[in-house]
Amino acid sequence: MGASSTTLKVTVAIPTYNRADFLRQTLAGLVAQQFPRDHFEILVLDNNSTDHTRAVVAEFASAHPAPRYLLETQQGLDYARNRAIAEARGEIIVFGDDDILVQPDWLAQMAVPLLADPAQRIGAVGGEVIPVFPDGLPDWVAEWHSPLAFRPDLGPLETRHSPMGANLAFPRFVFDKLGLFHTALDRAAGNYFSGGDSEMIRRVRAAGLEVWFAPAAAVQHQMPASRTTFRYARRHAFDSARSRVIDRAGQPGAAGYFAGRFVGNLLKALGFALLSLLNALIFRTGAAKKALVRAWRSCGYLYQIPRSLVGKI
Repeated sequence: MGASSTTLKVTVAIPTYNRADFLRQTLAGLVAQQFPRDHFEILVLDNNSTDHTRAVVAEFASAHPAPRYLLETQQGLDYARNRAIAEARGEIIVFGDDDILVQPDWLAQMAVPLLADPAQRIGAVGGEVIPVFPDGLPDWVAEWHSPLAFRPDLGPLETRHSPMGANLAFPRFVFDKLGLFHTALDRAAGNYFSGGDSEMIRRVRAAGLEVWFAPAAAVQHQMPASRTTFRYARRHAFDSARSRVIDRAGQPGAAGYFAGRFVGNLLKALGFALLSLLNALIFRTGAAKKALVRAWRSCGYLYQIPRSLVGKI
């Protein structure tokens, strides 16, 4: 549905997978937004959840606007995002994670830069993402979890900065002009791939559009104990590296880039593995885990680079 036929200003799209209790908190914040009731909608994209996700959405049936439940059977975050784009009726589409906590003015803060941009110079707006840890934060992972803090005020971002998909808005014309999210970079059940949002941001910038940061449009991103374990950190590092390689494979000069990256990460993997062993021997468990996670990140590059060079995902 193109921009000319939209009847709403904003669509809030929440892809979700088996996080019903977190989703309930997210929806409670969304239905309490200080935004004109008839000018936004809420879509919940259920990506094959096996928990009580549908029942949680039904709890908000009397809200205005009531969240609209959609089942997306193609597994993957970007399949869910693309379904949201197809179903959305808003001129602006705001994507949020299913575990964010929002303030009552969040949606207004996200939408205002795009609503006040008739010249269509802005292609995306990212809000601040503040990680919170209801079950506590182990010291050894603390440095990997901090707010984005790209700039203190509303405005364009430098090209070295890319906002997070947990709190990210686009005007609809971007998708009409540039296409949908890249599903090969999908996070799905069984992997921790990422990069669909950063790949889209790169396309936005390549089209000559600005990417803005809205620090006042902050969300709290809940990080349960399961996301602060060594197992999660290791797998996330490995799959994040793989997704970066898959993304880079479609860009010019990829072969030369991969050659240098492969050698560099081979040395890093060996170095970090040795560092982890040394720390373990002197009972510095946290430092040992941190070094081993970095070694696994390098292993993700080493695994994926040959596969991408021969055309395998």
